[in-house]
Formats: sequence, C-alpha cells, structure tokens
Amino acid sequence: MGVADRSAAEDLEYKAEVRRSWAAGDYHRFASDLVWGLGAELVSACAIAPGDRVLDVAAGSGNTALRAADAGGIVVASDLTPENFAAGRTAAQRKGMSIDWVEADAERLPFADAEFDVVTSSVGAMWAPDHQRVANELLRVCRPGGTIGMINFAADGLIADFLDVFAGYAPPPAWAASPLLWGDPEYVRQLFGNRVSAIEISPASYVERVPGGPAGYRDYYKQTFGPAATIYAALTAEQTAALDRKFLAFATQNNTGPAGGPAELHFQYIRVIARTAVS
Repeated sequence: MGVADRSAAEDLEYKAEVRRSWAAGDYHRFASDLVWGLGAELVSACAIAPGDRVLDVAAGSGNTALRAADAGGIVVASDLTPENFAAGRTAAQRKGMSIDWVEADAERLPFADAEFDVVTSSVGAMWAPDHQRVANELLRVCRPGGTIGMINFAADGLIADFLDVFAGYAPPPAWAASPLLWGDPEYVRQLFGNRVSAIEISPASYVERVPGGPAGYRDYYKQTFGPAATIYAALTAEQTAALDRKFLAFATQNNTGPAGGPAELHFQYIRVIARTAVS
C-alpha cells in the first residue's frame, strides 16, 4: 500500500494524531535547547536578505522563521501544530518583529503559486508522509529562480537508531514513507528533479547536550519532546520500564560526553539548497 492509496479519512485521522503528538511536551524548550542553531545556519545558507518573501514550512515555534525575520525577510511561518506558535509569537513580539503564523499541512500549503522568494524547512517537512507531494508544494509556492532550503536528518545517521528506540510502540501507517529518506541526497534530487536548476547538498552534524548524563538525556526527551511524551503516556508501567531501559541503552551507547557530565550525542544531517528552475 503506497502513500497515494490512503483515503481522505485516513489522512485526516493521521494528521490529527500527529498534531496532538507534536503539541505534547514542551517543544519550544526542546527546540531552543537542542536544535536552535540549525535555523540560523539555514537562513545564512539561503542568503535571506531584507525584503525577501520567506515561507518556513513545519516551522514549530519559529527556529528558522525568527532568524529569517531578523535578517529582514517578510516571513510566514506555517505548521500543522499551531499550539507551538505561542512561544514564537512571544519571541517575535519581544524583538519587534512581524511574522505571520499560519496553520498549514506541508502537503497542502494554502499559498499561491510562486508567492515566495525563499522556502525553508529545518528538520520539519521531512516528517510528512507523502514526500513527493511535499516536494511539489515547496516548488509550487517558490518563485522561478527562488531558493528552497532544507535541513534533514541524515538517512544513515544517529536519527535512525533514535527512531528504532520507539519502533513498535507507535508504528506509522503502512502508507507513510520513512522520514529517513529525506536524508538521502540522491532521493532528494529525485524528488525535485529537473524543476530545480541547481542543488547543493552538504553533510554536517550537531551535538545534543543535556545535563544528567544518559539518564538525564532520556528523561529530558520524555518531558519535552512531544512524540516521545505521547508514546510514554499511553504505556503500562511494565511497558514504560522496558522503553526506559531501551532508551537509556541508546543514550549510553552513543554518549560522547565526559563521565559525570552532560550527555553529548552527535546527530548527522544534510543541508539542501536548491534554486528553482526558470522556464
């Protein structure tokens, strides 16, 4: 069964579950503590300049959108989970920046063709189930000669082991494509095809540093990362203990931090910068 075979009802039910999952925990705390540097990197790589019309897809609490606005962009931040906008709005107001926050599905963006000069997504749009539809939407809303910038977890990086920790506890529907595919450079090139005139894909990594060693790392994710918090909330005491052991083993095995210090786990990603074709 492929992604195209899902019914409208299945899609709506799945998206509602995804929204509830990402609304749990404390996403802004998680993002600002662990992945906040990615937004600044993406904005710089896209060379966002004053006056650029920018759309950030799967924006979360504004990791990339806030940086784009700070660079002078005219910014729209879109996400399936608007519950996470509050922290971003507060941060924007504190800095006197104007950002338009719009609830939107990455597979069905409610924007006009060629509306934006730059379209970005930092470890966000990769989680939507229909990858080709997402790629089509990113291309559709970006003007000819514009820029699409993405940061996606690397397919062969630590994220695969992280996802394996939770395998079996909340399996995705059979028709959902693996988010890991977005971290394969050749796969990304195929998704965009000849609709981009140039594409640059660069590998990189960042460190997630959490106090309390491996146990502290596990507990931090349980408290702040919505999908993990949602899974744990549905478990029995016995299942919780089993998942705790599995998560702790993952954190311990991959920790490079000093003994008695914070846990330090290195995650790999690819940065994608594409220029849309001019017909």
